[in-house]
Parts: sequence; structure tokens; C-alpha cells
Amino acid sequence: MAEHHKKKQSSPRTPSASLSNLKPPRGSRKKHVRVGRGMGSKLGKTSGAGNKGQQSRRGYSRRRGFEGGQMPLHRRIPKRGFANALRKDVAIVNIESLNQFDAGSTVGLEELMHRGLVRGRRDGVKILGDGELKVALTVRAHAFSKSAQEKITGAGGTAEVLS
Repeated sequence: MAEHHKKKQSSPRTPSASLSNLKPPRGSRKKHVRVGRGMGSKLGKTSGAGNKGQQSRRGYSRRRGFEGGQMPLHRRIPKRGFANALRKDVAIVNIESLNQFDAGSTVGLEELMHRGLVRGRRDGVKILGDGELKVALTVRAHAFSKSAQEKITGAGGTAEVLS
């Protein structure tokens, strides 16, 4: 009797997403505040900048470290010395620590880092002549002291300078 009043049931499937029915998630799109649009907008008259003073003026931007006219901290603290921006961080390895390598092997930056004689990223390696070298090695480094070079060649090895 009341069949024509029955509500048509929708299918349990949700409609597939297509370009025509895409919408951003709720709450992700927020209307921007329109300042200076009358007293009813909460941000009328002074537009949230307050009354008078440096910060209420147009074009105001506070520079980094500004302390309201007080001498800023980075200018109050004394500076000492000279920091060279072009400084090269060179790892120093003494010749006696090369005795742990096998005779006849080639020793370079990779091998020194693997054994823990050089740590971290460095700009180069310099071999110094402290101690005695008992094995003949081919040593590849960015710099050698004179005594280190003599001790390497004296032990029957070679010293190759890397560029």
C-alpha cells in the first residue's frame, strides 16, 4: 500500500573519485583574514598593529638580533683572533702507526680511515716522521714531512703525493 513512499536505498558502494568530484579535506583550506575592513571584522581601524610606535608604521621590519635600541648581544660579546674561512682541515698521521699494515701494501686515505687512523671528513692527510717504519709500503698522502719521506724510502717503500 505504501510502496511508493518507501525511500530508495543507495548502493553500498561509494562513488569513485574523479577530477570532477575532488575536494580538499575539511579544515585544510582556511579563509585568509581581511584586515582593515571595518570595526565588525575585529581587525578594523589599526589592522592589528596597535597604536603609534615603530611597529605600527608601514614598511616596518625588525632586523635579526634587534634589541629595541639596546646594544645587541652579538656586538656586546668580545671577539678574539681570526677565523680563516679558507683553512684546510688536514689529518696528521705519524709514521710509526703505519707499521700495522702488511709489507708491500698500498696505504691511502681509504685504508687509513678503515683502520681508524683518520676520522671524519678531511681535506687531506699529512704523514709526519715520528717513530720508525719497519715495513716497506707504498704510501699515498697529500703531504709528507722530509723525515717521513726519508724513512719510507729507507724502509724500501715509496711516498706518492696526491694532488
